[in-house]
Amino acid sequence: MLAFEVVAIPVADLDRSLEFYSKRCGFVVDVDYRPSASFQVIQLTPPGSRCSIHLVQAESSARLGGLYLVTDDLERERDKLMEAGVPVQAIRRKDVLATWAGGFAPGIDPERRNYASFADFADPDGNVWTIQERGYDGARTRTA
Repeated sequence: MLAFEVVAIPVADLDRSLEFYSKRCGFVVDVDYRPSASFQVIQLTPPGSRCSIHLVQAESSARLGGLYLVTDDLERERDKLMEAGVPVQAIRRKDVLATWAGGFAPGIDPERRNYASFADFADPDGNVWTIQERGYDGARTRTA
């Protein structure tokens, strides 16, 4: 099953937007990850919402997916979409997860850790959807 989880919002100034959404709008800061001066991940969730936003630098938004789906079995969902005629790109994973700074390696995360593996597809108008894996339990999902 795929669930709609995140929308990427391109912004000119990450810190200004973080302050706006968290202090003025009351969004909950889920992630503010800054491993270096040149890389930052910010995720916020409106109170009571099941869908969050990612703040992304406007100039980098063209190379990032803007819409995020979550699944507990990325390989299964990718296979289903491919069988339905949706051209889904190859699965990729965060490289290196413990010190991730935006790089990716091919293939699924060997430990199937949450938010470590991704696959993208585009609709006929070029809108990019990113599928990410969370809550994988191979024994449960493969028999379902």
